[in-house]
Amino acid sequence: MPPSPADALSELRQEIDRIDLSMHRLLMERGEIIHRLIEVKRAQGAGCAFRPDREAQMMRALVERHQGLLPLDAVEGIWRVIVSTFTYVQAPYTVHADDSGGDAQMRDSARFHFGFTVPYAPHHGALAVISAVAASGGDLGVLRASGGSGDGAWWLRLIGDAGPKIIARLPFVERPDHPAGLPVFVIAKPGAEAASQDIALFSISLPRWTHDAPAAVAAAEGEILAAAPVPGGHSILVALPAAQATRLPAALGDANLGAAQIDPVGGHSARFEMDEARAGVFAPEP
Repeated sequence: MPPSPADALSELRQEIDRIDLSMHRLLMERGEIIHRLIEVKRAQGAGCAFRPDREAQMMRALVERHQGLLPLDAVEGIWRVIVSTFTYVQAPYTVHADDSGGDAQMRDSARFHFGFTVPYAPHHGALAVISAVAASGGDLGVLRASGGSGDGAWWLRLIGDAGPKIIARLPFVERPDHPAGLPVFVIAKPGAEAASQDIALFSISLPRWTHDAPAAVAAAEGEILAAAPVPGGHSILVALPAAQATRLPAALGDANLGAAQIDPVGGHSARFEMDEARAGVFAPEP
């Protein structure tokens, strides 16, 4: 005799309880491993706990294997909270964010990617964020990737060995209607382990602005993300594949732009668009 609807519901709820218990036990087991990781890192010396390349790989793998009824937004959000919180447990940090372009989108981005356990500190302007990160022991900063800010060429503050650097671009997986889709850069103090070099970012100072500049940057397979006048010329923020970085000086020279000062200001993982994995994201379960 088949089970009654009430019995069937009871069995299904027991299965859900079993899965929930397993998930909680696995999270606690992950915590135990993180505790051991902390001890190993303590023996090696402190460093930035944020690993943007590894996190980007994790989120891409999550998208590629996800299927079924659970929305991808929920899965990504859960994983972001897990990863960011365990990172915080390893080495407490604060996320400093530039809210000068609007608080709601920036706050949504920070909370989605870093959760609520990690402290959030809003600042009005990119320069204030950079200063806060530079003065911290290991905090992160979040700035709009479009370069838009009332602080002009803020990326100049990232020049030099001691200055903070761009280490990531969020979201790690870009897709239509992302709940925290605002493109942002994450900055941190320099750290070899945290560095990412798929895409290299440069500050380029030009003696003057010319419409030949975009074509010159494009010749090296790059793009200008932002531009601003500075005393004695013009400054641009440029992104290009790291493998093409050596072509940049020649491309600028060929365009007769004058003496250009090129300074690295960071890098991030290659952008990962939802369309690249769409077939595997919403496929029905077999």
